[in-house]
Amino acid sequence: MNTRAAGRPYHHGSLPETLVAHAVELLDEGGAEAVTVREVARRAGVSPSAPFRHYPDRAALLAAVGEAVAMDFGAAQMAAVESADALPFRALGAAFVHYALAHPHRFALLRGGVFGAHRTPAMEEGHRVFVDGITELVVAGQRRGELRQGDAEMIRIAAQALVYGLSQMFVDNYLDASRADALINQVIDLFGLGVLAPDGEMREAAEGV
Repeated sequence: MNTRAAGRPYHHGSLPETLVAHAVELLDEGGAEAVTVREVARRAGVSPSAPFRHYPDRAALLAAVGEAVAMDFGAAQMAAVESADALPFRALGAAFVHYALAHPHRFALLRGGVFGAHRTPAMEEGHRVFVDGITELVVAGQRRGELRQGDAEMIRIAAQALVYGLSQMFVDNYLDASRADALINQVIDLFGLGVLAPDGEMREAAEGV
């Protein structure tokens, strides 16, 4: 996610985007509690009342931040999938955990907004599209013979539960972040033993192509 440098003038008509960018900066620095309308306005170089023309209150600003972070979170995972040499499903899971490690405050906001029950309509739609995309990824892996046959939605839920829990364990310092790379790969690969297709199924899928 690109955030504009503090104090840089914004172009006319781009104030909402500028406000959200500065709000994300504050989020990264100190968590959701650090995001105040007054400080966002100060960093954007506008009057304290200017943000209220676009966001009626702090909750509305935080909702916009949540939408922007959710888009960035999803884009990071899709980029990992597109650049994966093999097993894109594995790359997706690793990208999920790495994002949470790199942006713990964003992950906390997502946990309450996107993953929780209080989603905005935009978050709801974005979440639906993202979840559908993961399910389609599972189905594609099954068709290629990479993943075990079965209920694609259940495989998706199990995979998300794994990476969500692993992410939370790192964010809560239950696991040592210095071991992140090794642990992420080992845990995801261990999960993969349960969902990867047996050699026989992979051969059958290859022969059917």
